[in-house]
Amino acid sequence: MGRVSESSGYAVQLVRGPFVRLPPHPDAVEDLDGLVRYAEEAKRPLAVDLFCGAGGLSLGLEAAGYSVIAGVDHDDDALATHRANHGGLSANLDLADPDVVERIASTFRDIGVDLVAGGPPCQPFSKAGRSGMRNLVRKGLRPAEDMRRGLWQSFLRVVAVAQPTAVLMENVPDMALDRGMWILRTMVDELEELGYSVAERVMSTSDLGVPQFRQRFFLVALRDRVAFRWPTGDGVRTSVRNAIGDLPQLEGGWRPRNGDDPDDPVASGWAEYAEPVSTFQKRMRAGLPAEHQRRVYDHVTRPVRDDDAEAFALMDSSTRYSDLPEELQRYRDDIFDDKYKRLDWDGLSRTIVAHIAKDGYWYIHPDQPRTISVREAARLQTFPDHVRFSGPPTSAFRQIGNAVPPMAGEGLGAAILDSLLTAEREGFTTAEASRLLARWFRSRESLAIPWLRGATRWQTVVGETALSRLPAPVAQLGWRLVAAMPNPNSTILASDALRLGLAPLGRGDRANDLLDIASTIETAGIDPEDATEAELRALGVLAPAVIDLAYRVHPGLADDGSDGAVLATVATVRVASRYFGESVDENRNRLTEGRLAVARLIGGEDHSHDAHLALLELGNSVCSPGVPACAQCPLSGSCAFATTRGFQLQLLDPADAADDVGIV
Repeated sequence: MGRVSESSGYAVQLVRGPFVRLPPHPDAVEDLDGLVRYAEEAKRPLAVDLFCGAGGLSLGLEAAGYSVIAGVDHDDDALATHRANHGGLSANLDLADPDVVERIASTFRDIGVDLVAGGPPCQPFSKAGRSGMRNLVRKGLRPAEDMRRGLWQSFLRVVAVAQPTAVLMENVPDMALDRGMWILRTMVDELEELGYSVAERVMSTSDLGVPQFRQRFFLVALRDRVAFRWPTGDGVRTSVRNAIGDLPQLEGGWRPRNGDDPDDPVASGWAEYAEPVSTFQKRMRAGLPAEHQRRVYDHVTRPVRDDDAEAFALMDSSTRYSDLPEELQRYRDDIFDDKYKRLDWDGLSRTIVAHIAKDGYWYIHPDQPRTISVREAARLQTFPDHVRFSGPPTSAFRQIGNAVPPMAGEGLGAAILDSLLTAEREGFTTAEASRLLARWFRSRESLAIPWLRGATRWQTVVGETALSRLPAPVAQLGWRLVAAMPNPNSTILASDALRLGLAPLGRGDRANDLLDIASTIETAGIDPEDATEAELRALGVLAPAVIDLAYRVHPGLADDGSDGAVLATVATVRVASRYFGESVDENRNRLTEGRLAVARLIGGEDHSHDAHLALLELGNSVCSPGVPACAQCPLSGSCAFATTRGFQLQLLDPADAADDVGIV
């Protein structure tokens, strides 16, 4: 292998290509009519992969037992990769166009597709996406009403029309875990209305054999309310060494010139390969034709600058960018402290993302002075070695980073088929839980947290600031005082009464805090009832949790356009985790598994507001940390905790039996 020459200084010669051109699969078809004919001969069950990219999920589903008959995307290089590895249709179709959606959904229905899978982009509905759209509307660059269907809604529409037996959706965790979790809650509502059971989880794909830290959100829906059982994996994690340790040494910028195609010996060239050692490596080599057993394709990477080579030589897997000598730092180390990362042979890779197409500094080889190759990135994403990627290396890196790891797709696909075979019926529905919670909350004559019924947003602020974490009877006594203060000005006018009333409750200091807050709000000329969350937060005088609660009790102009944040407090997560029989670490997993569990109980629009308040009240009264009063809980009939441990029959009113209350 010859080293790439470099010009003077630290500049590095640009090495282009190779540009890989792949022939289509022998059974590829060109249009929907061809798809219908192909599906008639394909082995069932049948799957389609929307937003398929290079086809990582398609590969996994086929390994699980599905025949993937169609892939849809908008990236031409990714579609060429998909078309080379799968029969059927690989099409560039605009899934934001309702007419296109109706046409393909009807075709899938007529074919009898069994699984609709995919990862619809949800950026326009994220907090950042909505902010960006508002800016475009203000500048006149986008209409206030977008007539084109959101892509996640297009995905749901395909499901609604095609009525597959199963649905599998993959996305980044942020898609589901935004403050209001509006997209997720809406999707669950609509799928349940269509007759599906719905399960969702943020999973570490390393549990399914993927050799990297890669958390992804997965949603599975099964028709006729069949219960889904998540795959557990075999408990064995694949290290970087087991994934790529067999690949030959490589110098940055090297390109092969030994290919079979005389017109393009680089794109068709390969590096000499010895043999696989680990079980994972043998799996990656399976499927190669006999004549390619000693070849590895796409084992190419970027040239390395001289200063980067020096930096790489000084690094091990624990070295941070800020640890490097100052003369080797080309970026601010206070902003880019993790700009360079050498992978650890015996650990997992960091998440392979599409940014690797721009630079590979997050993925420096464990012991060679270079960033990882296309083939190494593909291995870390569990693409087998027989899969090549259409286009230049930058496109290949992007396709790989955007993909669902095939082994993750296989694990989930197999779990779906197993669940359908077992056909246990799921008794739980979000809609029913939400209805029961809301009805219970509306029927309560008194609350352990009375400010959940505050007449104004300011009253909720006052109650939570002054009275939280007091025993319920004491909190109710204090509420009689502060409930007479509907706005900041009334609180200031009643300052003496406020101090005198809260002092016996041990909250004299809270009275002074409240008066300072009220004064700041009044000076700023802000009315809490009309203000946005952002305006209140900008004052810097209210705790974020208090603002979240105020906008949950009185939804309004929430920052993300939802009906307020989903509150994964210790109390709400306790209720949800007990209900589902799940162990949720209150410190480590409360903002992931905990929020998902809470969202599953409160549901979408119809009853979600009161259902959410019911969870807050239950967690601070009936469902106490010690001995819960299960018999008084509206969810006891289907609660895993109540049915496995038996009812704790308490005759006390929940408010009297409560621990200290407040939104904690």
